[in-house]
Amino acid sequence: MTSPDTPVTVPGSQPPAAPQAARPTPPATGAAASRVGLPRYLTVLLGVALTLGVIVLLRQFSGVAGPVFMALNLMIAAYPIHTWLRSKGTPTWLSATVMFFAVTVILLAVVAGLVWSVSAMVNELPKYSAQWMTLYDEAVKLLQHLGMNTTGFSDFMQQISPSSLVGVLSTAFSYGTAVAGVVATIILLLIFMAMDTPGLRARLHIAAASHPDLAKSMTNYSSSVRTYWVATTVFGAIIAVLDGIALGIMGVPLAVVWAVLSFLTNYIPNIGFVIGLIPPALLALLGHGWQLAVAVIVVYTVLNVVIQGVIQPRIVGQSVGVTTTVSFVSLLLWGYVLGALGTLIALPTTLLLKAVFIDPDPNAAWLGALISVGGDGKRRRRARAT
Repeated sequence: MTSPDTPVTVPGSQPPAAPQAARPTPPATGAAASRVGLPRYLTVLLGVALTLGVIVLLRQFSGVAGPVFMALNLMIAAYPIHTWLRSKGTPTWLSATVMFFAVTVILLAVVAGLVWSVSAMVNELPKYSAQWMTLYDEAVKLLQHLGMNTTGFSDFMQQISPSSLVGVLSTAFSYGTAVAGVVATIILLLIFMAMDTPGLRARLHIAAASHPDLAKSMTNYSSSVRTYWVATTVFGAIIAVLDGIALGIMGVPLAVVWAVLSFLTNYIPNIGFVIGLIPPALLALLGHGWQLAVAVIVVYTVLNVVIQGVIQPRIVGQSVGVTTTVSFVSLLLWGYVLGALGTLIALPTTLLLKAVFIDPDPNAAWLGALISVGGDGKRRRRARAT
């Protein structure tokens, strides 16, 4: 006997086929896959167009964007003051207020030092006009004796003459109102950022819950920028003190002024020490001859290379995290987009873009490896593997 569930087979007929499970559709490959999303070249073109549009907008509104980025950097650098005071039991509102006043005092001190240095140069450089003309005449005679064309040389010498430099510095003083407006805008932004500081930690925790990679990237960015500003300030002060001592020993006028100028221009990456070198080297040339000018150039170069090129990286590591080329391109780009403030915050601004668009995206690890120092891409791949 057969059970009711047993299928009955009719003689001469084929048994019924067993039902087959539905097979998953294989993913599209080749031409079918290429139709998914935009073509790569179109994606690249759209990305370039969007980047250029953002740059144009930032340049158009540089009067707002520059102070905002500067205030953000100052608050990031000073945030440990707030956390340290909170760990000691200080009320949140009081620790935020102390942090704000500390940043404001430092900002005003830097502005005062810059104004003092520029005013000292304006008063000192005209005293060397006669020596400059003598040097200029001797140089022109030498070139003519060698049979060389002196037209281009004359134009260059006129541009760096004491009278021309005084004119440039005097023009800078004429923009004192604009500078005061920028400083006032930064201080106003600092006030509002300090008011938002008490609830910052809670907002960061909420953001980390939904976007953990971005939150981790921004945390690393804050640490890197803080290290960058602290290292730049500390080692810049060391270089400035040594520059001032060396200039005083060599008998260069206004050694203290040039030391302060060296400290301030140290915040401009790559070319800052060159800017701070020009005035003391010029005065050494006019007052004591080319031998002392060469000595000033050698001292400045050696101190900068040894301290910032050798000692600083060994102590603080690769806090900047980008290559020298990217650093210099950042200086040119953000100086063009944001003006004078852009030269000061060029590296932190580039690091911010890297933290937002590159570090949280695993697919952008190749780009991070190209622009970063210290095997950033390798660390990213190792982190994903774990």
